[in-house]
Amino acid sequence: MENARLLNAIIETAIDGIITIDSRGIIESLNPAALKLFGYTQEEVQGRNISVLMPEPDKTNHDQYIARYQHTGEKKIIGKGREVKGLKKDGSTFPFRLAVSEVQYENRIIYTGFIHDLTKEKEAEERLREYAYELEELVAQRTKSLQKTVAALSEAKEEVSLSLEKEKELNQLKSRFVSMASHEFRTPLSSVQLSSSLIEKYAEPFQNKNITKHVGKIKNAVGNLTTILNDFLSLERLEAGRVEPTFTAFDLVKLSEEVTEEMQMIAKQDQNIIYQHTGLQSTVLLDLNLLKNCMLNLISNAIKYSGEHTFIEFNTEINDKQCVVTIKDNGIGIPESDHKHLFQPFFRAHNTGSIPGTGLGLNIVLRYASLMKGELYFESIINKGTTFVLSFNR
Repeated sequence: MENARLLNAIIETAIDGIITIDSRGIIESLNPAALKLFGYTQEEVQGRNISVLMPEPDKTNHDQYIARYQHTGEKKIIGKGREVKGLKKDGSTFPFRLAVSEVQYENRIIYTGFIHDLTKEKEAEERLREYAYELEELVAQRTKSLQKTVAALSEAKEEVSLSLEKEKELNQLKSRFVSMASHEFRTPLSSVQLSSSLIEKYAEPFQNKNITKHVGKIKNAVGNLTTILNDFLSLERLEAGRVEPTFTAFDLVKLSEEVTEEMQMIAKQDQNIIYQHTGLQSTVLLDLNLLKNCMLNLISNAIKYSGEHTFIEFNTEINDKQCVVTIKDNGIGIPESDHKHLFQPFFRAHNTGSIPGTGLGLNIVLRYASLMKGELYFESIINKGTTFVLSFNR
């Protein structure tokens, strides 16, 4: 008796709903939680078919399911968990997770259903989807606005390069753009990036592939916009003469290994960066930050313009006369007709297609190399890859 009272107390106070039916699908009992979920009293449902709590098509098919199970033993819900919908007394429906167990009791079979209401979880999941969509729309609008600004700036540069007065107008336009980009875009981009990371974190329990896909789109868009801003800011500092190299002694191998590790994280699927150093020495006297920027830019291009399942060779060499940095890929290559224009600002090879880029990276690398008294040259064959070489006299 004591065990029976204890079991009854547990059932009566359970947070989740518990329903029992007989082998014909007739309701024998609902605990208070189940009665509250469906909006009935015990007297209103006891003795009625369980289908009264089901919307179509489950309402019509339920008796057939019980009969088929009793005849064949084939289980679809019994002993398993499944997400279904329930029909309340007022005609509304709600989602819940249902688990059914079969019990042999006093020479008869009783089926017990355990109901966990999913209404709040579904509402939260829907809010997350809406928020992800809103963020994606916001990034799309920002992207469109920035692309228009960049296009306008490029067009303005060509138009004002004919005279000194027009060159001054271009510089003023660029200064205004850089100022606008720094203040008007960086802060909201950081907010979008942070919000997308929070959505990804809060959405983990739901394991929703759509949320993960859209958050990934947001992060990629923010990353592309950030790269564009960084290129323009670097170009502005160079043209304003605000970049002065600081020559210090540092370990080239250590720097290269750090760069390799960093860039491997953003490489495409099965795209491997292979680093190798030649020479007994590893110390060089250069500007560490400028050299690192050159490496990152060249390796980023190699990743961008090479396919999946490829190798990118990254080599450094220190001999008695020179320090040499080489990056080689097996990507799309550069058309020969574009070679002479490759280091011009805003120029992009004609075979880049929809691959994102500003056309500023190589111009910045060349100018950084020149500031360090170095040289940059390349070799490329269309569809067979490209090799860039940075060399510095010792």
